[in-house]
Amino acid sequence: MKVGVLALQGAYVSHVQAFVSLGVEALEVRTPEDLAKIDRLVIPGGESTTISMLLDWNGMRAPIQESISAGMPIFGTCAGMIVLAKEVLDGRDDQKPLEAIDITVRRNAFGRQVDSFESEIDVLGLDEPFPSVFIRAPIVETIGEGVKVFARVDEKIVLCGTDSILVASFHPELSNDGRIHEMFLSMEPLGSQG
Repeated sequence: MKVGVLALQGAYVSHVQAFVSLGVEALEVRTPEDLAKIDRLVIPGGESTTISMLLDWNGMRAPIQESISAGMPIFGTCAGMIVLAKEVLDGRDDQKPLEAIDITVRRNAFGRQVDSFESEIDVLGLDEPFPSVFIRAPIVETIGEGVKVFARVDEKIVLCGTDSILVASFHPELSNDGRIHEMFLSMEPLGSQG
C-alpha cells in the first residue's frame, strides 16, 4: 500500500513521518502523476483557502475529484477537512471545497491561533482516549446521510467519515499516537469489497 500526502502547503511532513513510523510507504503528492502512484490520499492541515487555490494552480482538483469518485480512501485533517467538505461556513467567497463528504464545516470554530488547545478525546472504536491537538480548528456543524460521527469535543463533531472519507478537525499527526492513521489505513477502497 502506498499513501500519498498532498504536499502543496501545510503540515504534510508530519503525516509522512506518521505513516513511515507505522511501516507504510508514504509519498509527497504535488502532481497528477504523483497521484497516480498511490492507493490513498491525505489532505493535511494548513490554510484551507490557499490549499484550495493551489489545487487549481497545480492541476490537481479534477484528478483528486476523479480519485474520490473512484472510491480512493481520503483523509483530511483540519484544513483538509474544510477542503473535503460539501459546504464551508466563514470561508472566503472564492473558496471551492471538493464536496467529497456531506458535511458543513465552520472554519476557526474554536477561535484564533492563541485559542489552540490539546484534549484527550474519546473516539468510537478506540479503547483509550486519543491525544488531540487543535490549532485554529474547524468543527462539523451538520452531517448528511451516511456520515458517521467518531468523536466530539464539547458536543461538537471533530472526527467523522463515510466508507471512504475520514475527516478530523484536529492534527493526529502531531501526537505520537498512530491510531487515527491506522483507522484511515483500515478503510477499504470503494468497489473493492468482494
